[in-house]
Amino acid sequence: MKRNPTRRVPIGSIAIGNGEPIAVQSMCATKTQDVKATAAQAEALRGAGASLVRVAVDSPKDAEALEALRDRTNVCLVVDLQESYRLATAVAPWVDKLRYNPGHLHHHERSMPVRDKVAFLAGVADEHRCALRIGVNCGSVDPKLSEKFGEDAVGAMVQSALDHSELLDGLGFTRFCVSLKDSDPAKVIEANRRFASQRPDVPLHLGVTEAGLPPMGVIKTRVAFEQLLAAGIGDTVRVSLTLPNDRKPEEVAAAYEILADIAAGRFRSVPDLGSGLNIISCPSCSRVENERFVELAESVLEMTEYAASHDITIAVMGCRVNGPGETDDADLGLWCGPTHVNLKRGPETAGAFGYDEVLARLREELDALIERRESVPPAS
Repeated sequence: MKRNPTRRVPIGSIAIGNGEPIAVQSMCATKTQDVKATAAQAEALRGAGASLVRVAVDSPKDAEALEALRDRTNVCLVVDLQESYRLATAVAPWVDKLRYNPGHLHHHERSMPVRDKVAFLAGVADEHRCALRIGVNCGSVDPKLSEKFGEDAVGAMVQSALDHSELLDGLGFTRFCVSLKDSDPAKVIEANRRFASQRPDVPLHLGVTEAGLPPMGVIKTRVAFEQLLAAGIGDTVRVSLTLPNDRKPEEVAAAYEILADIAAGRFRSVPDLGSGLNIISCPSCSRVENERFVELAESVLEMTEYAASHDITIAVMGCRVNGPGETDDADLGLWCGPTHVNLKRGPETAGAFGYDEVLARLREELDALIERRESVPPAS
């Protein structure tokens, strides 16, 4: 298929951009410190065809586990630093790519200029010949940009990616790619089109974050990939699904099926995702603080079938990284902790409930929301 002429970025034993094959990624859902389980899952993902496998590092103990993990798998490893960018020095010797989130970078060590934090990351990456990914997420954009762009959330995301690309350019570091992710495929399409029009040289990693459970999670991702890849935009992809650990290779299989269909010109008709009930849930990963999160997401999908015609968004998030911010934009949100689930109405907290009781409370909130909306007379 036609591809944008992005520059070539080496990542361990592979490369992306400049006509290289589109690389498929996935992420381990096991705890990084459990080296045996994480290595087994990384190998399962590699066996399914993943060229890159991401793991989360949130603590020094996670970082310490990477040396042993490196000895057990040859797959290209990507570390997701999120809120722990200083751990880059400990993890870089054992991995091939570092991913950082500009929004989270903004919140830590606020007295230090963002440019200096980026320079630190670029220096570590350069020393160990690692690639970098500027990973912009809808729920964690720099608040200054969010304020500047107001309702244009896509504009804020794109500007964040452009700013950080410029920072790395200024440092002479070119071994980087960008991702712009949202749970709404339309926003993913718009963000990546905008960015690619201004920086056609930068390789793009595509994905719909918190796509949710299959089959709808696959459909949402397909919508974005068909529009972008057919236009030559995208060098590496991930299908992010809410799945039990033993089914994580299904993400890779779904990605290859979509890629094969696009390459063969098999484009599928899709439902209008702009209306009706929309359930978003984050992909199961090692940050999930209670494995019942996946079971709960599946139960929410089943329980809410009666409300399918209502234009309501429910978010089910599995950890403290995605939970607080990325449930704010949903009508109702479940932010899952180790023992309790935080129930939210938009940005407001409605209480914390046990895993056995939260589903009933969610139904009460959903029924109340439907009743309130139906009681409002239509605009004349």
